Amino acid sequence: MIIGICGGSGSGKTTLLMRLKSHYQGLNPCIFSMDNYYYPIENQIKDENGIYNFDLPTALDAIKLTDDLEKLKNGESIVVKEYHFNTPPNKHVLLTINPSDLIIIEGLFLFHFLGVKELIDYSIFVDVAPKIQLDRRLYRDQETRGYSREAVLYQWENHVTPCYENYLLPYRKEADFRFRNDSRSDQDFELLTKEISFKMEEANAC
Repeated sequence: MIIGICGGSGSGKTTLLMRLKSHYQGLNPCIFSMDNYYYPIENQIKDENGIYNFDLPTALDAIKLTDDLEKLKNGESIVVKEYHFNTPPNKHVLLTINPSDLIIIEGLFLFHFLGVKELIDYSIFVDVAPKIQLDRRLYRDQETRGYSREAVLYQWENHVTPCYENYLLPYRKEADFRFRNDSRSDQDFELLTKEISFKMEEANAC
């Protein structure tokens, strides 16, 4: 079974992924991050002000991403370069990902990449107030990526928000589960895991 997690920047996709990984640790879930498929910076598009825009579908190698996910679904292991921001491409660590009965994938363009969308058995859209998303983005990019507040706000207004409105929000209603990552997150997590467990039982019975 492949579970897909989608949501805007700072919505909490990775946090939810890790909660699900822990909850289903007995199945040894396979974790698949779309971040590992970013093209090198020299292949990224710049906006009208000469700033690299990583919040576009063209920023990722969608063909390799889809091929690797299909291999995992077919029981094959894959090798990817683990992506870390500001790390030179030749310094990225090679990561071997082994298949599992439960594969969890997360990324911005989960629904937009048709090949990926068709491979997913159960989809989750992580929803949270835009202010919370921005606060998380400000903290992360200033503390761990060395961006100035002005640079973060520029990206938020010119790259992140248009990306959300064009490539994520239109698909929100298509998700199998809308996870509200706020004060209701524990309640939603309980409902979510019940649904996933039921789906897995159904699949095993077929």
